[in-house]
Formats: sequence, C-alpha cells, structure tokens
Amino acid sequence: MRGLALAVVLSVMLATAPTFAQTPPAQQPAPKPAAPTAQQPAPPPVPTQPARPFPEGAKIAYINIQRIANESAEGKAATAKVQALVQKKQAEANEKNKALQADQQKLAAGASVMSEASRAELEKKIERQNVELQRMTQDAQQEVQELQQTLQNQFQQKLMPIVQQVASTKGIHMLFSAADSGIVWADQGLDITADVIKQFDSPAATPKP
Repeated sequence: MRGLALAVVLSVMLATAPTFAQTPPAQQPAPKPAAPTAQQPAPPPVPTQPARPFPEGAKIAYINIQRIANESAEGKAATAKVQALVQKKQAEANEKNKALQADQQKLAAGASVMSEASRAELEKKIERQNVELQRMTQDAQQEVQELQQTLQNQFQQKLMPIVQQVASTKGIHMLFSAADSGIVWADQGLDITADVIKQFDSPAATPKP
C-alpha cells in the first residue's frame, strides 16, 4: 500500500541520514541462546597495544576528527540530540501511518456495501493522508539535516581552540586531519587525538574562541 510505503521510506531516510557522528546501527534483540553444549575454554585475552609516546622534537602531528566526534562528551551529546529527533519523527510517522492503514482496511472491507458517496469520501481522505506522509518525509529529513549542520558547526567552533591549545603545548608547527590529508603511513605516536579528547572533556578547558 502506498501509505505504508511512504512511512517506510520516512523511517529509512531518517535512519540512514548522515548523523553528526558515525554511530552503530540500532541493536537488534539478542537471539535466544541455543541449548548448552560442552563448555569450550575461553579464548586468551588479546593484549592491548600501549599508546606510543609523542616523538621527542616532532613538529608535525595528526588527529582523527571523526574519533573525536565519536568519543568526546561534546560529540556524544550532539549525536544523542540527532538520534532523539530521528526517533521523534519516526514515532510521528508511525502514528499517522496507523491511522492511514485503518482507513485503508476500512475501505477494503466495506467497499462493496458502502454508498458511492461514502466510498469516495474515504478514498479522498486516504489520498490526503498519503500526501501528508510524503510531506512529512521531506520535512523530517530537512529538519534532521538542519540540526546536524547546526550541531556540527557548534562542535567545530568548540573544537578548534582545543586543537590549537594542544598543538601549542606540544610545540607542533603543522597538524593534519587523518581523514583528509591523504596520509599513507605515519608513526602512531604522532596521533594526538587522545590528547585532544582528554583536553576537550576537561572541565578546566576554557579556551578563548
């Protein structure tokens, strides 16, 4: 049915719209565990690689901005705001779609016994609901995108002074974005992303814009 299709389109467009930070898809309910079998030994823990120290005297470094967005408190808060708006719009679409489906079922069940006038009125109502769902899809996507853009701008405005502060503290002359600079290989010690996140989340960090 067209109304149901529009609601599904809305849900998919919102769910797949680019979010402020890359987030994992909504978790599906865990499958029911199978019957227990012979207990297998637990795999040995994977050793974690210690963070490499920043090379002494280095004047060049790089950061992973997406990681900062994913892991910093500021980035997580922005992502939560976008997800909340997406969930709200999906809920609104679901409610409107329920009403549409009810009218479609009513039309299908009573088409043979309805008067011509009643059937025509119900068909017009269903058509209006379809148009409203289509407009809701477009408006919701635009609203989500506008919120994403606003939050991204705010994030960047807050991030840049922190980046400059960390770079200045380390005596760095040039800083690259790992995703945009085309770096093929670099010493992992030159990655100061963790330092930026730590400073970004620090209550004492009050850089001037």
